[in-house]
Amino acid sequence: MSMDKKPFRRFLYCALPCEAAPLISHFKLKKDTSIWPFAVYGNDNLCLTVTGVGKNAMAAAVAYTQARLAVTEPPVMVNVGIAGHSRYDLGSVWLIDKITDFDSGKRHFPPLVFTPPCATANLQTVSIPQPDYPPVALCDMEASAFYETSIRFTTGELVQCIKVISDNSTASVVNIQPKQVSAWIAEQVPVIESVLATLTNLAESISRSDLPEFSDLVGAIHFTANEQIQLKHLMHRWQVLFPEQAIVIEESSKARDVLQTLERRISSSAFYF
Repeated sequence: MSMDKKPFRRFLYCALPCEAAPLISHFKLKKDTSIWPFAVYGNDNLCLTVTGVGKNAMAAAVAYTQARLAVTEPPVMVNVGIAGHSRYDLGSVWLIDKITDFDSGKRHFPPLVFTPPCATANLQTVSIPQPDYPPVALCDMEASAFYETSIRFTTGELVQCIKVISDNSTASVVNIQPKQVSAWIAEQVPVIESVLATLTNLAESISRSDLPEFSDLVGAIHFTANEQIQLKHLMHRWQVLFPEQAIVIEESSKARDVLQTLERRISSSAFYF
């Protein structure tokens, strides 16, 4: 099966085959045999990629599939995988509202503009397994790279991470069994489906919305091709956060000033705290 000429709107990314297996079965996904860098599966409206472990593998898989398979409208992008925590129950599911990269210290705040179908938690992404758990956060090896790469291709509100607890202070990470991971993920399919459905509705509402201000701004101010892509992403985010509020920009502004102004106003939104 080849999906080369079929664009997708919804994407799932799993680091491990055992994380992906129950989702492939539930959504009846078929492997794309024309793609060899990663294992990619799909149906009529959903694409799942098994990325491999670690930040570099995740970033490469996201960039590759988005460049090759994504639609032009903002896609839905969800990372589903396991994580550790010092005390949370094995098999429990969490939607991530803050991601910290252990190596760089950089923080990301996936905007939650909907009521989560499960509890939310902070997460720390590491490059190598750590002997001790973070004091409060969950711990994984891909989420920061997933989020930072994904927001280059879509609006941040459509990028989310769902984590299932696979190890804690009484159940070591070295004892994780693939079959058990698949069973835990399978139990949380209703949560995953709920997040996908909510984000799909949000994505469709964004696509239906016109961006008349985009044409006005591009006509009045010179934006490079890359700056136009940034502008469109920021304006989609503005529509989600401030649907009744018009974008007002001073006529003398330059392209960089416009982008910085929008970023500053969006970042000050209550959704980011």
